[in-house]
Amino acid sequence: MNLLVPFGKLYGLVMDIRNRLFDRGIFKSADLGARTISVGNLTTGGTGKTPLVALIAEILIENNENVCILTRGYGRMNPKTRVLVCDGEKVLVDPIEGGDEPVELAYKLNGKAVIVADADRVAAAKWARKRFGVTVFILDDGFQHRRAKRDLDIVCVDATNPCGNGHILPAGSLRESFRCIERAGAVVITRADQSTSLDALQQKLEGRNTRASIFRARTELLSLTRLSEHGSVANYVCGKDRRKYFAFSGIGNPENFFATLRNNDFELTGVSSFPDHHRYIQRDIDRVESEAKKQNADALLTTPKDAVKLTELKFELPCCVVNTNIVIDDPETFRRLLISS
Repeated sequence: MNLLVPFGKLYGLVMDIRNRLFDRGIFKSADLGARTISVGNLTTGGTGKTPLVALIAEILIENNENVCILTRGYGRMNPKTRVLVCDGEKVLVDPIEGGDEPVELAYKLNGKAVIVADADRVAAAKWARKRFGVTVFILDDGFQHRRAKRDLDIVCVDATNPCGNGHILPAGSLRESFRCIERAGAVVITRADQSTSLDALQQKLEGRNTRASIFRARTELLSLTRLSEHGSVANYVCGKDRRKYFAFSGIGNPENFFATLRNNDFELTGVSSFPDHHRYIQRDIDRVESEAKKQNADALLTTPKDAVKLTELKFELPCCVVNTNIVIDDPETFRRLLISS
C-alpha cells in the first residue's frame, strides 16, 4: 500500500486548480516577446527531453533563427542567480555554475544557441531578447511553467514508462494528471524503438487530445568519443569494437541508457547508476573502476550529461562518451510544425 497516495491526490488537486486559473485567464501568462516553443514532460525522470530540445534548436538554427534556450538549470550551485551558460558562440561556465543539462546542450549545439539558466524565465527572456536579439525561445522543461506564454507546447512521453506508476507526486512520478496532455500542441513518444505497445499508447494519447500532432522517436547511436575530447566538434575517434565495457551514469532513466547500449550490441560486463544530476567526486570514479576491473572490463562508457562533470577527475581505464541523436519518424512534418508555430 502506497501511503503517499492521499498526498499525491492533494497535490494533483492543487495543480488542477492552478491550471483552471490559467485557462480562465485569472492567472496571466506573460508574452516573452518572441516566438516561444515549450518542451516538457508529464513525469519526472528522464524521458529523452534534452536530446529533443537540442534537435529543435538545430532545426530552428538551420532556419536562420536566433535561438535562446531558457532553462532552470537544475542542480547548479546557486539556483537563485541568472547564469549565461552560452552566448551563442562559446560555452561560458561549468556544470557546477550552470547545471549539467544546460552545459550538455551548449556542447551538443557547438555553442550555436544562447542558453540562459534562470528560475524566472520571464525575466530571463526579456534580458536575453534585449541583449542578443532573440527571435525564438525554447522553454526547456516548460510544460508546467505556465507563467510564460508559448506558441507551441511539445510534451515528451516515454514509451517504456508513459505514466510511471499512475500516481502524482509524491506518490508517483506524474507531475500532474495524465489528462493534462490535452494542453499539448504536439506529443513526441520517445524511445519508441524500446516498446511493444506503441499503438495502444498512441490510442490513449489520441483519446485525451484529438488535435495534437503525435510523433514517434527513437534513439540513434552516433559514435563514441574519448572523455578527454568530449565537446570537440569532430573528434569521433573511440569507435565501437569488441572490447568489454562497464557502463555508468547519473541520469533520470539510466536503464534506458544501458538498454540502448545492449540493443547496439555492446558487451557490458556490468553497470552502475548514480542519482540524477549527481555531482561526481574522485571516490565515485575509483569505485566504478574497481567494479569494472572485477568484471574484467576493458573500458568505461558514460553519457554526455555525465561527461561534462567528469573532465577534472582521473581515470585509469579508458572512458568513452556515448553520443546519440533522437530520430523523429516524420521529420519533415515535425520541421514544418516548428517553423510555422
